[in-house]
Amino acid sequence: MKTILVTGCAGFIGSNFVPYFLDKYPDIRLINLDLLTYAGNLENLAEVENNDRHIFVKGDICDRTLVESLFKEYDIRGVIHFAAESHVDNSIKNPGIFVQTNVNGTFTLIDVAYKQWMEKPFAFKAGYEGCRFHHISTDEVYGTLGESGYFSEETSYAPNSPYSASKAGSDMIVRSYHHTYGMDTVITNCSNNYGPKQHSEKLIPTIIRKALAGENIPIYGDGKNIRDWLYVTDHCKGIDLAYHRGRSGEVYNIGGRNERNNNQIAERICTLLDTMRPRSDGKSYKEFITYVEDRAGHDRRYAIDASKIETELGWRADENFETGILKTVEWFLER
Repeated sequence: MKTILVTGCAGFIGSNFVPYFLDKYPDIRLINLDLLTYAGNLENLAEVENNDRHIFVKGDICDRTLVESLFKEYDIRGVIHFAAESHVDNSIKNPGIFVQTNVNGTFTLIDVAYKQWMEKPFAFKAGYEGCRFHHISTDEVYGTLGESGYFSEETSYAPNSPYSASKAGSDMIVRSYHHTYGMDTVITNCSNNYGPKQHSEKLIPTIIRKALAGENIPIYGDGKNIRDWLYVTDHCKGIDLAYHRGRSGEVYNIGGRNERNNNQIAERICTLLDTMRPRSDGKSYKEFITYVEDRAGHDRRYAIDASKIETELGWRADENFETGILKTVEWFLER
């Protein structure tokens, strides 16, 4: 049975990926390393807690001794690296932890993998030829767009927040290990994810949570910042394809082709809640939408051109925003 190390999979995207991956690949075992910071929650993994092919380890990706011990004990033959500090607001308040986790943590993981899998640059140890390091990144490394255009894999990096800068740094480390040492790496950069298990501080869960509590729904600035929204299960399918079939050393952008601004997101969720859980006074949840001071360095628009992963690997998003947001609201209402 092949064993893969996954990191940060008590968080939003990873905890959706783990049950999907275990169900699809009965011959794979996952070692899940997560520090359980504010973004990690073991309740997210309740559906796999009794699965003997999922082993949870609480620990820090920056802890080299721990990472080395996991590679040796479980004979790790692949890495899918989700773990990251990812809340932009937090990166503005405390950028140091973002550099530590996202840059130094990624370096620790890939350097240990290199020494475990390879004899020397461009020479894998016998039996380790198929080992791959897959790094999960973000479209925020590309900076911001105007009213038109899309991010492609050839777009120059121009990160504008400490978070995106730290992710850009981690991307470059992974790239360097491919070109310098011949490691089998792949990087995926995704657009904004949404769906079940997302952290309560993110935009969509905040809108739902505040509306149901009868509190003001805070929207930054004028609410016209645009993002390309990707349903989390579609992202998981893209990661799966890139890990198994992507070309070594390549980058694949995964986007939902669902551009919405924050005003549209808030209004759509409020409309759904008006129908699915009406207010006792008969009024619309839209009354709670409130505009607050904009975030520092707030990028205006992101949008991804996913043509490469669609053409090369046959990936397609199964959900559009209307179907995905309905499933998301339903999931939060059930809980």
